[in-house]
Amino acid sequence: MDKAQAVRKGEELDWVQLEKYMKTIFPNLIGEMHTTQFHGGHANLTYLVSFDNRALIVRRPPFGKIAPGAHDMKREYRVLSQLYKLYPRAPRAFHLCEDESIIGAPFVVIERRTGVVVRTKVLACFTSFEQIEMRLVDAMIRAMAELHLVDIEEAGLNQLGRPEGFVERQLVGWAKRWDLSKLEDDDNMSIVIKQLQSNIPMAQRASIIHNDIKLDNCQFQADNPDKVSSIFDWDMCTLGDPLIDLGTCLSYYPNEHNKKFKSLPIQLHGNFPPKTFLLAKYQEYTGLSIENIAWYEAFACMKGVVVAQQLYSRYKKGASTDPRMAAFGQAAKDLAIVAREVLEA
Repeated sequence: MDKAQAVRKGEELDWVQLEKYMKTIFPNLIGEMHTTQFHGGHANLTYLVSFDNRALIVRRPPFGKIAPGAHDMKREYRVLSQLYKLYPRAPRAFHLCEDESIIGAPFVVIERRTGVVVRTKVLACFTSFEQIEMRLVDAMIRAMAELHLVDIEEAGLNQLGRPEGFVERQLVGWAKRWDLSKLEDDDNMSIVIKQLQSNIPMAQRASIIHNDIKLDNCQFQADNPDKVSSIFDWDMCTLGDPLIDLGTCLSYYPNEHNKKFKSLPIQLHGNFPPKTFLLAKYQEYTGLSIENIAWYEAFACMKGVVVAQQLYSRYKKGASTDPRMAAFGQAAKDLAIVAREVLEA
């Protein structure tokens, strides 16, 4: 099970203020508040706040300077307060607090779900299942495909974004983030950005896209590896080209380009199927063409470079004491090489 642990040093909140606020918003809460933290993520901070009769999730942005548009708690609330009605894999959001005087930043309160998260390898609870890696990956792709087929208007999310010109705006925005976060130039990134800008594909449909679907953002039940029960981290959810999600997923997935770099944060170990399996399943479940998927995967890698660089820059500037972030400078450089290799393969 994905368990919460002690709160990391430097990421404590004003627990007195938070408890008082929580009991105002949820007057039926009983007993003292106890707080732990989920350590798996690298950006938004996720806390488990437990009372005698209920446990809830509190999510807030990381400490330090935040890039424009990143770690959007209001967006996460907007999505999760609606999407669960049509897409049960989305946890329900109960409350958005924009008063930064409570814990120092906006935050969202979400329902607590329990289950299994696969981060680097298949856990013991799944070892009795045949072809377990293939089944987990198949479930992830099916969950992604079903999200992309959700009716946007029926979900009440038709104002979430502007699908027209989405990819173009994304590319411009992430290039600007790179300029803001980089501590030095990177020739591979310069080449990748230029190549991406010269060959932007046309979207086949407009969908709700999560923007960060990967195996460790999925939750399974210990007795059912064939269905994703929950998907986490919705703060980047928007409307746009669904292949953006598939490209992001591929950028985390082990392949001939990224397996050689030990610095990269996502390394799955085991008998996981090849990338072609994911592509075939996605095409089967959605009917969409994957002809230009290399562009989307390279773009996802480029975004990964920016995220890694942002985290490393925050660490170098003292805004975070999380020791994992010290290695993200090298990860950014290596992932820029991967992005270039994907485009030029």
